[in-house]
Amino acid sequence: MAFLKEVWESHRGRIVGIAGGIFFGFIYLIAGFWDMLFFALVVFIGYAVGKRKDLRMESVFRWDEMRKWLSERWRPFK
Repeated sequence: MAFLKEVWESHRGRIVGIAGGIFFGFIYLIAGFWDMLFFALVVFIGYAVGKRKDLRMESVFRWDEMRKWLSERWRPFK
């Protein structure tokens, strides 16, 4: 039990990322044609995002810059 807790603490992002990838992959498997390739892609993306979170790397997307750009571009009351 302590081993599982240690694994969860050190690899939480990867585990959640893979679980999310598998979940969305299964949803796609029910409805799509390129099942295996897309499923593998979704699982890989989940793993990559989780790994970046585990290593405390910055996000691939710069959300603050995107939010500022969008708020400047499309202000509701100019």
